[in-house]
Amino acid sequence: MNNFFDVIKVRGDFPILNQKVYGKPLVYFDNAATTQKPKVVIEALNRLYLEGNSNVHRGVHYLSETMTKEYEIAREKVRSFINAQSVREIIFTKGTTDSINAVAFSFGEAYIQEGDEIIVSEMEHHSNIIPWQMLCSRKKANLKVIPFNDKGELILEEYEKLITPKTKLVAVVHVSNSLGTINPVEEITAIAHKNNIPVLIDGTQAIQHKKIDVQDIDCDFYCFSGHKIYGPTGIGVLYGKERWLQEMPPYQGGGDMIDRVTFEKTTYAELPAKFEAGTPNYIDAAVLGVALDYLNNLGLENIHNYEKQLLDYCNEKIQTIDGLKLYGTSENKTCIFSFLLDGFSAYDTGLLLDKMGIAVRTGHHCTQPLWDHYQTDGSVRASLAFYNTFEEVDYFCETLKGIQKMLN
Repeated sequence: MNNFFDVIKVRGDFPILNQKVYGKPLVYFDNAATTQKPKVVIEALNRLYLEGNSNVHRGVHYLSETMTKEYEIAREKVRSFINAQSVREIIFTKGTTDSINAVAFSFGEAYIQEGDEIIVSEMEHHSNIIPWQMLCSRKKANLKVIPFNDKGELILEEYEKLITPKTKLVAVVHVSNSLGTINPVEEITAIAHKNNIPVLIDGTQAIQHKKIDVQDIDCDFYCFSGHKIYGPTGIGVLYGKERWLQEMPPYQGGGDMIDRVTFEKTTYAELPAKFEAGTPNYIDAAVLGVALDYLNNLGLENIHNYEKQLLDYCNEKIQTIDGLKLYGTSENKTCIFSFLLDGFSAYDTGLLLDKMGIAVRTGHHCTQPLWDHYQTDGSVRASLAFYNTFEEVDYFCETLKGIQKMLN
């Protein structure tokens, strides 16, 4: 079925996939929660801790200078990967949640006043809701919500109606972690910019599936997490246009973000150090660069094309299962399948799949307002990656049919 992507060879790069769970071969369909790590990433982690560990910046000795170089090389790799204009626009964070909180605090302190408005969407992850709610509470501002239709598509006509002279920021997800919907972020950004409103994009579920060009999107902020893109946990990226980052106050204070400290006054370092207080997560940042190299070597277009075949194949197979309700049926989506089986709770379905070696996620997936739209508490979520196979999809769907027969 696929002539350009050697999935068997690729799977050899991921040792964790070659194991059995309850005597069954592991089928890992929980990639939206976290992706597995290729050997080159694991080996790079080991190598840096065994041979290169030293705190970065200011050290004059060999290890510190070497580690600093690797840290800053990784920043350039991120810049290139998302086509930012400058490494000054690349801030290393703990992850997407940390990135959004940084903008909510820093942008909020600089620009949000009482009565101002922030727009999010109905399909946001809690991480792109709660920080703005907290900001609105602090500043007595208002949160407004873009609705979506039952297919899981944002209603852009309603979005445009929400914009007023009081609107100061739009924050939307690029790809829904529950529905798989790929939102038209270029159009969303263009509409906001016509009204001189900056835009933050949560790219957590998009960055690993397709080429991201922040200059093409023209967003003002873009953020993602390393562990969702085959890299380590505890590292993430905040991209921000230099204009905003220059004007915004630091999110945190401490070492590495300072220029000069006296008891009377502190001046701040230049970008990007201004937003990287304390000892940075330098090893995981360097290894994130290794993960990006790995993806570039595979080819992002190859990954996208193979995953599109998986998406179409699974979409066709899963909808033949009697009594299965699929949520998120937009034509423009990624390999995320949220569903419920008649007669089974999401939790019970997930447990039964686990006993057959299939790892899925159950619950609300940190998107409770999204599930309020569908008047349910959540779903089973199967999320696929480029190391998954058509045979795994077959096994998954046959297992779901077997679960249905158990009830009958």
